[in-house]
Amino acid sequence: MYLEHFKLAKLPFSLTPNTEFYCELPGHQEALNILLLSLEHGEGFIKILGEVGTGKTLLCRLLLNALNDQYVTAYIPNPDQDAHSLRLSLATELGLKPEKGMTQHQLLTAINMRLLELHKAGKKTVLIIDEAQALPDSCLEAIRLLTNLETEEKKLLQVVLFGQPELDNKLNQKNLRQLKQRITFSYSLKPLSKSEFEVYICHRLAKAGYTYGSMFSKSAKKYLYRASKGLPRLLNVLCHKALLATYGRGAGIVDVKAVKSAIADTESAWITKSHSNLTMYLISGLALVLVLGVYWKLGLL
Repeated sequence: MYLEHFKLAKLPFSLTPNTEFYCELPGHQEALNILLLSLEHGEGFIKILGEVGTGKTLLCRLLLNALNDQYVTAYIPNPDQDAHSLRLSLATELGLKPEKGMTQHQLLTAINMRLLELHKAGKKTVLIIDEAQALPDSCLEAIRLLTNLETEEKKLLQVVLFGQPELDNKLNQKNLRQLKQRITFSYSLKPLSKSEFEVYICHRLAKAGYTYGSMFSKSAKKYLYRASKGLPRLLNVLCHKALLATYGRGAGIVDVKAVKSAIADTESAWITKSHSNLTMYLISGLALVLVLGVYWKLGLL
């Protein structure tokens, strides 16, 4: 591809969340610190929110990598299932082998016994769910009931929910108010600021082996930031496409033309100014129609 052309060792803007390319920006690092401290103190019913592409899955993987042998983790990346299937997934993640046809009571008893066993062995068990906004209400209620499992001293199961803002809409429902009250910590990931955007671009290129100064022109970066809206995933998409366009032209620096080509090829990318101009044209057109209508009524046309 373009690795040799730009003298890169790896793809700098891969779409797969890769912890090797993690950039320690304040927002993500603060969220990770909150997660680790909360779980360490056994206060874990934690909610991490973020729009699509803000880095929730990467943060989730960082958490999994950061937890030491003291923790036993049950990771569920695809929670679009019913409550019984969720319990089965949890049981399997905890090393159990649920028998076919087990009743709900039998399954819960097996999970409880396993959690007690892990607790006696000095382990902390954490259930981590990605894309939690996709959880049906029945699953959220099942999670609440699972957090009832406890000794006289502490909870046997801590929970971390990663989700889009729609998760809050679910939790605000009256039937889930008890679950919402159990959330001890909540954190919202924000889009990158302009300064964070600059750091992010440079960090990714450096991790990929680039050592030849700035690869993107100032105007190109300006367009990239506006079009990506500061969302890391969308930024990665645009940068990758812009590098392809630059490589195709045989150039060494990514300019505005390459970025505009990437933007045009990406449905979720847009430039605010373009939308503003379109709105202005529509308003002007409507105003003209109204004026002509008035003139027609007055018989001046």
